[in-house]
Amino acid sequence: MVENRPLATFVTHAVLIAGVVFLCFPVWMALVASTHGPEALSKAPIPLWFGDQGWQNYRDLLTTGLPEAGGVPVGLMMLNSLIMALGITIGKIAISLIAAYAIVYFRFPFRMGFFWMIFITLMLPVEVRILPTFDVITRLDMLNTYHGLIIPLIASATATFLFRQFFLTIPDELVEAARIDGAGPLKFFRDILLPLSRTNIAALFIILFIYGWNQYLWPLIVTTEENLYTVVMGIQRMANSGESLPVWHYIMGTAMLALIPPVVVVLAMQRLFVKGLVESEK
Repeated sequence: MVENRPLATFVTHAVLIAGVVFLCFPVWMALVASTHGPEALSKAPIPLWFGDQGWQNYRDLLTTGLPEAGGVPVGLMMLNSLIMALGITIGKIAISLIAAYAIVYFRFPFRMGFFWMIFITLMLPVEVRILPTFDVITRLDMLNTYHGLIIPLIASATATFLFRQFFLTIPDELVEAARIDGAGPLKFFRDILLPLSRTNIAALFIILFIYGWNQYLWPLIVTTEENLYTVVMGIQRMANSGESLPVWHYIMGTAMLALIPPVVVVLAMQRLFVKGLVESEK
């Protein structure tokens, strides 16, 4: 029997509502600021409700861009960020799946040694190895290309480790049954392991997509052409506009546009994401 405690229920809901308001208020302020002109944001009090220039502000951002961001439309910057994020995400998951599959199901010399070599790279993030990585990309003539943005970031020791741990939980009887049915290594991987890994792939897809979407340092170093700017680079350039005042209504509008793809991915894959994190029965 569940005991009914109205006071405890009220306090719990009040705390949750206060937390939601606390977290969502900055997003609300950014959305409101993006619908006003520059004069409304340069004087107190800052408006808390929508203005009448939202359509004009977003149209300018998506079609013409701003001089502070190199005159690149935000729509193009979002496309660059989307290509980069999807390339990094799909590349990380594909390489990690294949690496974990080889480590778990194939017997070859120094198998665990190679795994620990991969795992040790967790201590070498992009910021630590950025100079040698940049040198390699320069020698391969991959500056100012999507390949240069994506390829150096697609290796993932974390995803390899997670897939390896999941593959180790698969019963040996399932492997033997697939072998008796005549399933080769590729068929076993495609028809059995991939469907079983669906929730894990979904959880990693969300995490890795947001990781790729929010990249700033590497795109800043490897790209100099304005048509390859990412949306995070665009926001930074708008905010650091030199001697002129930042155009906050455009900055907030760009931030709101940059928020849309990650939110869509999270909402679309939320059920699989939660299931992949909490599921214990395989």
